[in-house]
Amino acid sequence: MGKQTIAIVGLGRVGSAFLEELMCAVDKGLKVAYAVEQSETPGRKMAQDYNIKIVTIDQLMAEGDAVDIIFDLTGNAETRNELRTKLHGSGNRHTVIAPESIARMMWSLMADQKELPDYHGKKGY
Repeated sequence: MGKQTIAIVGLGRVGSAFLEELMCAVDKGLKVAYAVEQSETPGRKMAQDYNIKIVTIDQLMAEGDAVDIIFDLTGNAETRNELRTKLHGSGNRHTVIAPESIARMMWSLMADQKELPDYHGKKGY
């Protein structure tokens, strides 16, 4: 099985913690290639340090099926809707959008005794 190419949308407190943990799992077939974060957050700086390409949502959609999984870690319903609408409109039937609940499941499998920050609450998908 090849590497899963990942994008993270939102590198605030939740996205930054998730990115840091994912970078410990790159030898397990994961490649974090893209991040969407417009603010100058510590997570954005970390992504740049790891040579992860910082893009806009439109630029991410232009990557097409080169991206396997998009993690939406913004906690923002408008961003969630924008991602879904633009992915559907692009005709890309390969890429999936993973909400924070999937990130939390992965976190529980990856992170030893650490908890993913919970700033967004349960907002559904």
